[in-house]
Amino acid sequence: MKDLDKLTYFLGLQVQYTSTGIHVNQSKYATDLLLKAGMTQCKPCSTPCLPTSKLLKFDGTPLSDPTFYQSLVGGLQYLTFSRPNIAFVVNTLCQFMHVPTDTHFAAVKRVLRYLGGTLTHGIHFTSGDVRLQAYSNADWVGDVNDLRSTIGYDVFLGNNPIAWCAKKQGTVSRSSTEAEYRALAITAAELSSLR
Repeated sequence: MKDLDKLTYFLGLQVQYTSTGIHVNQSKYATDLLLKAGMTQCKPCSTPCLPTSKLLKFDGTPLSDPTFYQSLVGGLQYLTFSRPNIAFVVNTLCQFMHVPTDTHFAAVKRVLRYLGGTLTHGIHFTSGDVRLQAYSNADWVGDVNDLRSTIGYDVFLGNNPIAWCAKKQGTVSRSSTEAEYRALAITAAELSSLR
């Protein structure tokens, strides 16, 4: 074994040390993803998705070869390791992997445009408080295709995010209260595991 000094790059994660802590991002990985998509000169947008739009399962024309869509969405999924802000939209795009359409591909391009304007965004870890806390939320009947709710949670150790998730619930909730309780139960299980 030998000491390779401080970690600066590992599996697509770039690590920078500052006076206030450690900053982790995947700007090189995101740039490579933009290059792969042919969107290095794209016009950036301010959000990864339109807040009021809902992607429908059969909206648009099916792509003749879904391989490129699947490859890009898989790359975006890996990018969520340092970008929890795109976890929800990437989760949504993953639901159309089997039969993606041109409408779904347009949504992928929007995420890539967002990344083009926020390449250096990532997570900044600081020292300090070690209190464990979590936030959870659910949207009731958020998916118009199967009426299931999407849950999301963020777990923090002090001010540092250490776990996050966005995923569809396994069953249809009968009320917004039930959807929120299910999200809370999943978050509590994550907290219990981390403790």
